[in-house]
Amino acid sequence: MKQFTHKSLAIFMTCVVLFTTMSFTVDMHYCGDTLVDFSFASKVKSCGMEKDMAVMADCELPTVQKKSCCTDHEVIKQGQEDLKTSLDKITFNQQLFIASFTYSYLSIFESTTSLEVPFIHYSPPIPKRDVQVLHQSFLI
Repeated sequence: MKQFTHKSLAIFMTCVVLFTTMSFTVDMHYCGDTLVDFSFASKVKSCGMEKDMAVMADCELPTVQKKSCCTDHEVIKQGQEDLKTSLDKITFNQQLFIASFTYSYLSIFESTTSLEVPFIHYSPPIPKRDVQVLHQSFLI
């Protein structure tokens, strides 16, 4: 259960970082008060009303033009870009501290893999008295 919670929290935090750093744009086309089209990647397609207004502007007779009922709206969401601290902003003493702390912290978990047994030729001292007789504990 603990491992599942830990992995779920890690995935959640990854998504939080992803969505806070990601920026995107949404284009929307309104005809009056009605949303006709929206797009995340490209320009929106119009409803065709602007083409009719352009044809009327090309006429030889000057006419009073109405204001177009169509509007394009663009929503821009900027992501954060200052997540990583530059090494130029860290002083030499801070860099030295980080390097020494990392080295000492990782050396704690290093295992010694030496195959050398330091007391291989050591022989224990000969007992002066027999311990079993002294304590009177005999295996039968």
